[in-house]
Amino acid sequence: METVRAAFRDECARLGEVLRGLAEADLDRPTDCRPWTVRELLAHVRSGAGRLTDMLAAPAPDRAEVDAAGYFGAPKFTPDVDAARIDSGRREARQLDGPALVADFDRAWRAAVAAVAVAPADRVVRTRHGDAMSLTEFLRTRVVEVGVHGLDLAAALHRAPWLTPAAAEVVAELLAGGRPVPVELGWDRLTLIRKATGRAPLTDRERAVVDAAGFRWLSFGG
Repeated sequence: METVRAAFRDECARLGEVLRGLAEADLDRPTDCRPWTVRELLAHVRSGAGRLTDMLAAPAPDRAEVDAAGYFGAPKFTPDVDAARIDSGRREARQLDGPALVADFDRAWRAAVAAVAVAPADRVVRTRHGDAMSLTEFLRTRVVEVGVHGLDLAAALHRAPWLTPAAAEVVAELLAGGRPVPVELGWDRLTLIRKATGRAPLTDRERAVVDAAGFRWLSFGG
């Protein structure tokens, strides 16, 4: 839990530092998470980062039923669910100007970190999809959301990726299913994350090695 919580905190803090220097025009740039702009993608990330606060205020399920990899299962993100997620990000982005949206992201993730800090280590939460998950496993999905969408924001803003080492470790371990990356690929953690999440293309050779290694491919939603 402490490793995952630190990764979430560090990645959110780093993103917050970047956001504070952005102009309104930067927030209107398009992203590869179409049809979202930077502003709309940030609204989505803000909502995802703050989701834990309300979840921890709700009654706890009896036991966990899904882990972080299962949360990102493709069957969960149907076209209707995906369309609603996109519309929600666009709608929330229209409600606040740039500085207010950045400030709200800062408030949301800090409140989540504070709520996690006082929760029991074995706490179980229920996701918006209805899944019962351990707090640690759900927090792992938040590291994925903030870290991977941080790569999308960096690309849209024409900046070098700012993925923190702690977040890179959490995300890479989840993507690789806890197994070491085959040495013949020659990938570092950032390359693994880009390739496994579709942020960079796979060559035919890489795809064959990845398939043989059994890496998990995650379907991203909020």
